Amino acid sequence: MHCPFCRHPDSRVIDSRTADDGTAIRRRRQCPACGRRFTTLESASLAVVKRSGTTEPFSRAKVAAGVRKACQGRPPTEDEIVLLAQGVEEAVRATGAAEVDAHDIGLMILGPLRELDEVAYLRFASVYRGFESLADFEAEIATLRSHRADRYERPEATAPRSAVPVA
Repeated sequence: MHCPFCRHPDSRVIDSRTADDGTAIRRRRQCPACGRRFTTLESASLAVVKRSGTTEPFSRAKVAAGVRKACQGRPPTEDEIVLLAQGVEEAVRATGAAEVDAHDIGLMILGPLRELDEVAYLRFASVYRGFESLADFEAEIATLRSHRADRYERPEATAPRSAVPVA
């Protein structure tokens, strides 16, 4: 690490601490040549590969903005949107890859968004998956209905039983 004051090619780490919810490390450094101290912030780089082939740094804010747009006029709060974006970032980082396709990030958004708000999910999915007809919406709504039925269906074995014996 070059000293920002005298450009000496080396520095000594004095203190290290985690920052930004553990996604970065803050290091306090001292230059052996001029003795001045400075701070560096180290984080693992995460790049998004877009459809065009270009790459750009991952942005939690862009995830939140896309979800916010889908949730416009809907019940989800700003805190819920921010938590969803944070969860997506954690899922992306958990892959361990330095580069992730934008398509894969969209898939990681769809699941949590479906649980958060079904209408917002349909809005996001219609743009993300490029719905072109009413049939596309109908098919996705049918999938949502079956997902909801699977989630809320109670098996017979767990149904409450009457405490009074039936004769």
